[in-house]
Amino acid sequence: MDEVVPALATGEASSDAVKEQPLKVYIWDMDETLILLKSLLDGSYAGAFDGLKDREKSVEIGKRWENLILELCDEHFFYEEIENYNEPYLNALNEYDDGRDLTSYDFEADCFSSPYDDVNKKKLAYRQRAIREKYAKGLEKILDQHMVKVWNDLYNLTDKYTDGWLSSAHKLLEEALGKSAATPTTNSSSINCIVTSGSLIPSLAKCLLYRLNDVVSSENVCFRVAVYSSWEVGKLQCFKWIKERFDGPNVRFCVIGDGHEECSAAQVMKWPFIKIEFQPDAPHRFPGLDMATVQTYMDVIYESSSKDG
Repeated sequence: MDEVVPALATGEASSDAVKEQPLKVYIWDMDETLILLKSLLDGSYAGAFDGLKDREKSVEIGKRWENLILELCDEHFFYEEIENYNEPYLNALNEYDDGRDLTSYDFEADCFSSPYDDVNKKKLAYRQRAIREKYAKGLEKILDQHMVKVWNDLYNLTDKYTDGWLSSAHKLLEEALGKSAATPTTNSSSINCIVTSGSLIPSLAKCLLYRLNDVVSSENVCFRVAVYSSWEVGKLQCFKWIKERFDGPNVRFCVIGDGHEECSAAQVMKWPFIKIEFQPDAPHRFPGLDMATVQTYMDVIYESSSKDG
């Protein structure tokens, strides 16, 4: 299965394999990095282009995305019930899931509520499993034909308005995993992690709606990509979890994002950080940022550390 974490990440590789196959862990922020939403809603994206972008159109696009995200969360991801029970990743409550067949399970009648005790944690774990299964199916299996068209039209409109921001970010995620023909074949393994300051369920909805689900697995174990919510625990804690999971004698980490929190957390971890900005003259944005640049940042940090060591 090509999505399984390589042996290096699970400690099963030989010492020779570790030397031959360095593991690269790319940690991506979501909002205003892989996707644009806040800057569309408040008009700051359009404002950066000195009148070349229609601000009203930007706000309209942002509102349409906001409504679509909320609709998906409420109608398919139990969000009205579980929004006050955010977890840092989707299988955080797996220990409470007894594996019961949920085919005929009546979520509306199971009286899920406070307090957040073991009984209700089991009910929440069931909901998280149902969300995981829906995520794996993809939106084409969840939405009706009309809504699929609405979603596809909005994605294409947004990508055109932002000069290909969404599609170029997706392409870079593919290249990071070695899934793109544009990436030369190497003997290194790579893993993508998404760490977002948003709560988990809306973030998973965004992954689906912004077409990131083919490169972003909902799972946190045994897959090449994981989604972490730093909503309550902070990005530094998420970074520490990622380091614990993938750390080894020849592992390199790199953080790509737009905010101060991920920058500060990367500094604490002594990882390279690439700042994304949407201004047209910014050095790192989409389209524009490529894997060669990302690799340069990693080489500067890790080659310097090697010399110091």
